[in-house]
Amino acid sequence: MSSPPELDDGRAPGLADGRPPRAASTLAQLLETLGRLALHVECAPRGADILVGDPVIYDAGEPVPEQADGILLAVGADPADPVTLAAIGQAARYAAVVVKARGRDLAAAARAATAAGTALLVAPDDMPWRHLDALLTAAGDATGAARESYTSIGVGDLFALANAIAYQVGGAVTIEDPRGHVLAYSNLPHQEIDQIRREGILGRVTPDQPTNDAHYQRVCRADGPVRFDPPEPEHIARLATAVRAGPQVLGLIWVIDGTPPLGPGAATALEEAAKITAVHLLRARAHRNPDRWSRGEALASLLDGATTGRVAAAQLGIAVDTPTCALAIAQAGADEAPGLGSARIVDLVSLYCEAWHPQALCTTAGDRVYALLPTHPDPTAARRVVKFGRDVAATMRRTTGLVLHVGIGALAPRLDDVPASRRSADQVLRALAGQAGEIAVATVDQVRARVVLLELADRGAASIDLPPDPVREMIAHDAAHGTAHAASLLAHLDAFGEVARAAQTLNVHENTLRYRIRRIQELFELDLDDPDTRLITWLQLRMHELGRDREPPANPS
Repeated sequence: MSSPPELDDGRAPGLADGRPPRAASTLAQLLETLGRLALHVECAPRGADILVGDPVIYDAGEPVPEQADGILLAVGADPADPVTLAAIGQAARYAAVVVKARGRDLAAAARAATAAGTALLVAPDDMPWRHLDALLTAAGDATGAARESYTSIGVGDLFALANAIAYQVGGAVTIEDPRGHVLAYSNLPHQEIDQIRREGILGRVTPDQPTNDAHYQRVCRADGPVRFDPPEPEHIARLATAVRAGPQVLGLIWVIDGTPPLGPGAATALEEAAKITAVHLLRARAHRNPDRWSRGEALASLLDGATTGRVAAAQLGIAVDTPTCALAIAQAGADEAPGLGSARIVDLVSLYCEAWHPQALCTTAGDRVYALLPTHPDPTAARRVVKFGRDVAATMRRTTGLVLHVGIGALAPRLDDVPASRRSADQVLRALAGQAGEIAVATVDQVRARVVLLELADRGAASIDLPPDPVREMIAHDAAHGTAHAASLLAHLDAFGEVARAAQTLNVHENTLRYRIRRIQELFELDLDDPDTRLITWLQLRMHELGRDREPPANPS
């Protein structure tokens, strides 16, 4: 079947292209629709409840176009350049100005935006401006009832979206690309279908018909839904509409008008559904990017240790000495097929990775999703990564109902250390497996005791490949300072916490031992109220003591 011509793939500069004005939406609604895929709010001096209009392209050095409540896209602009700062100052009538940081300090740009009373938004460095323009246009259209009717649909989950549209409109739905390839279809019971739909689903492409080209062109050129009467008695009538981002046709939605027939509000419901579908198709298009796929494959090789840090650096565009952290993410329980669950998870994690850092990325391995986050080796890094994991898990539960567990690996100072970070992330994820039904996000330090128990069960030994732990630090502290923390704590645990008996063993006063135990918990952050921690601490101390007992005596001088 020959494909229908696609319409112009140009940008959507606003009302100047002759399109009718869209329904008013606020900055908050726009950001909610986009999620963290496209924009980060640097400052919003008038708040997020201001009305926003269409995106407007601005070339650095040119006069700022007049557009009340528009979104100014500062293409190619350096956010620290005086020319850009002057343009932001001239954008007082705009709702927002969008820039790309590209490693530059945004403080001056934020001050200029605050003075002008316009919001400053930051887009990911690697997002093409044309794609952002289309996404903003589609997201701005997807407001009001359309957005609220589809809030439970996961990011990029076109099959769930097709079911939701079928429910709203009243007939079986197929979502296609402009060439007739089937992207998704509804499977609600009791909705009538015909042979054309069956063949399209089986072949994943609309069956070749003499009228296909004419029908597709008619849908793409129409301003709203188009009805088609059945060409043959065994076929069923259809309602179809184009899915657009500005002038660009992203796909088509076909709805069967069978038994029972579509209601009088079906065309309006389908038109609203197309606005939401545009956002999903734009997001899916980003995830189908071949470069993104190849980077995912390179990341998978690095995580497995099959690729050296130097080779991975060239493939991923990340410096070999970049500190990173690996995260292992999986669905808690087995309520859904692993393939579909992983597909939903990787879509959302990709969005959050793009918001985290231009070089952050993710990939899948079996039923797990792995993310690699560039970070900084400072005391706040772990907290930021934990927040990333919690945000992903909370959003996934809110939008799809899936419950996630997120294991956070140890910091990898160089790319060559990423496989070790991945292993520790897997260990944490395994330790969280017992918490089915609830969101769980943890670092190695937070579940170390359970990780060690699991590894001991597997290996039959306590030689665990983990970062330095409190017991090792305690033993090192004793060796360096001549203290007896390890012996005191071991005696305390040997006595099941009975201070009098432990103090007698150590030949110290009971108050002295109580002080030592308090001091040990403060110095090495040991939670002795946790039974697993007590067990593993005792086991490590006991094995250390046994190891010393087995050491050969020193040679006499």
